[in-house]
This record gives sequence, C-alpha cells and structure tokens, in this order.
Amino acid sequence: MFERIIAFLKDIPAGEAGKGSSGADDPRVAAAALMYHVMDADGVRQDAEWERMKQVLSEAYELDGAALDSLVVAGGEADDEAVDLYAFTSVLKRHLDAGQRVEFIGLMWEVAYADGELHELEDNTLWRVAELLGVDSRDRVRERLKAKTAAEHAGNASDE
Repeated sequence: MFERIIAFLKDIPAGEAGKGSSGADDPRVAAAALMYHVMDADGVRQDAEWERMKQVLSEAYELDGAALDSLVVAGGEADDEAVDLYAFTSVLKRHLDAGQRVEFIGLMWEVAYADGELHELEDNTLWRVAELLGVDSRDRVRERLKAKTAAEHAGNASDE
C-alpha cells in the first residue's frame, strides 16, 4: 500500500517548493493540506493518521528532519488559512490527469482509514474533494472500498 502512495506522490511536480518556497500553488503543499483536512475533519487527529501522513510525505519526497517538518508545517498552515477546498483542488487539477486524480482520492481514503475507522465528516470531505477534482462517484466509491478493505486486512494482521 505504501509503495502505491510513494510512487504516486513522487510523480507530483515540485512546483514552487522545489525552488525553495512552499507556496500554496505547490501541488505537494496542496496534497499535504488536503491530507491534513481529511485527517482533521472529524475534529480528532488520530496518531495513526498523523504518522501515516508524515511517513508518506517523508518517503515520497525523500525528506526528513527540517525539510519534512517544513512541508508538514506548510501543508498545515495552508489548510488552516484556506477558506475552502478549491484552493488546493484547483492546483491538483492543473497538475494531475483524470487517472491521477482518482488515485489521489484513493490515497486520501487511505489516510482517512489509517485509524481503522471512517467518520461521516471524513466521508463528506472526501466526497467534496472528489467532486472538485472531477472524480465521479463510481470511482470515489471504488477507491473507498479498496482503502477500507486494505485497512481491515492491516487491522487483522496486527491482531494476529
């Protein structure tokens, strides 16, 4: 599962952050901000969701220490300052083709399910992001079921 996340995120262009800035027009910051948003949608930041997001960003962009902290902070600040989700989805929509947008929704489902459960506000957030990215409901639901199945298998493996 992590390999899929890492491969996908590595394909997102660096944008301005690759040039030493971490502006909201950077697709990596936009992706991190949306992950923050779905992670915090239920009002409770679960350690599993937080750690999953940091691990994915670290491995995807080969970042650690201050560089990882900078991207994490930039994503969090961008999410905190945002008025709506459009600021982030419009950046991603410009940089990702239709298939990549579906795959990104799948990655967001994986962050949402990282704690082993899905809150209705996380579900609603993913629905809105998918709509803004132009991902149809069939693809959104298919990606949700894949993430749910993966989370259930991960939970069963850790129970053994």
